[in-house]
Amino acid sequence: MEMRTVNSMNYEQFLDMFGNVIEKCPLIAAAVWTGRPFSSLSALEKNIGDFIDSLPRSGKEGILRCHPDLAGRELLRGTLSPDSQGEQSQAGLTSLTQAQRSQLSELNASYKSRFNFPFVICVRMNDRETIIQQLRSRISNSPEQELQIGIQEVKKICHLRLLDISSQIFQATKL
Repeated sequence: MEMRTVNSMNYEQFLDMFGNVIEKCPLIAAAVWTGRPFSSLSALEKNIGDFIDSLPRSGKEGILRCHPDLAGRELLRGTLSPDSQGEQSQAGLTSLTQAQRSQLSELNASYKSRFNFPFVICVRMNDRETIIQQLRSRISNSPEQELQIGIQEVKKICHLRLLDISSQIFQATKL
């Protein structure tokens, strides 16, 4: 990534570019913008991770609550963020049978009822079957375990989204 491009962005440009690396949490991009200049993409990612890690439990739960249910209401309504739409599509969650959709809906509801936030997994690193298996398995975790796992999954999603943005910036600077 051309870090000069990133470091030269004003606040609004930075927020436009990085505002959804953590789903529906532009506040995080706004907060880390002040950490410029970043020496590398890894340094930017570390700043984001450090910010998340510094949050109290309620802030981390809030981040998880910003994520949509997998193959849920937002997907059916067409209101997912473009990032989430692409990720869920890539994992095969946009082409579920009615039986699979019902199963996932029931599992999502049970999970949310237990933890008070939606199930979060980096769908780009998993296939449909693994996602359902993980949802079944993780529902038996303790709330503390699940908070930690959920935040680690958020960081994986962030990592991949940063790589996508990096590719876009690299291509734009080559033109």
